[in-house]
Amino acid sequence: MIEALDAPYLTRALAAGALVAVPLGLLGCFVLLRDLAFLAHGAGVATFSGLVVGAAVPGLGPFAGAMAAALAFSGLVSLGERDRAVSGGAVTGVALAGSLALGAVLVVAVDAGAVPVERLLFGSLLAVSGADVARSALAAAMTVTVVGLALPRLAATTFDREWAVPAGAHGRATDAALVALVAIAVVCALPTVGSLLAGALLVVPAATARLLSERLLPMLAYAGSLSLLEMASGIVLARLLDLPPGTVVATLGGAVFAAAAAGRAAAARLAPEAAR
Repeated sequence: MIEALDAPYLTRALAAGALVAVPLGLLGCFVLLRDLAFLAHGAGVATFSGLVVGAAVPGLGPFAGAMAAALAFSGLVSLGERDRAVSGGAVTGVALAGSLALGAVLVVAVDAGAVPVERLLFGSLLAVSGADVARSALAAAMTVTVVGLALPRLAATTFDREWAVPAGAHGRATDAALVALVAIAVVCALPTVGSLLAGALLVVPAATARLLSERLLPMLAYAGSLSLLEMASGIVLARLLDLPPGTVVATLGGAVFAAAAAGRAAAARLAPEAAR
């Protein structure tokens, strides 16, 4: 068992997963607070069609195909959601269904045997390369830098947009930067966790962190820590159980969220009793 955990491919997967967990955790808080959880999930699923095209076209590659699909999906949905007649997730739902259907059609069109469908959907420890580790490191550095420098602006446009935009917070530029960073983080997470569950990793640790604190800075700290721990633990468990890493990481995150929710509910019940 110890020898299996020392395998080079597992080291690469842990490195890539740990690095990408940082942007996933930080960005997930803003995604959740801005009610963009559905969009984030859709961006992950939408990469499936891009991954299929990238895997089938040697000159393109899965990363470039997925990045193009994620950015196109996020940009088009963000523009479409500005129309109040279809806002509230309608555009996201239509685009999400269309992207997944397109991916399924493309799998058949390019010959399913040539495309590792399960690996694209749920990730693979063997699929993580040195280039993926470098991309994850770049995504982490970009996210930490942008969030650190733009934190006051991000907080202002998140909590009080009506005041922040007239005050010069540049709401649309901030929105565009956030959407772009989310797309980059999701695509960098794909080799490890796959397209179907990458978006969930933005939401679940942040949702758990929100149960632990309603203040932004502690929430960011909790979300980043939880994302890192869940990613690393899930990857190791996936190797030991011989399961796709994306499913194990997502299941572990769901279990932690359920435990935090149960603890919060129990504390709420005990508080009135203690006050009597």
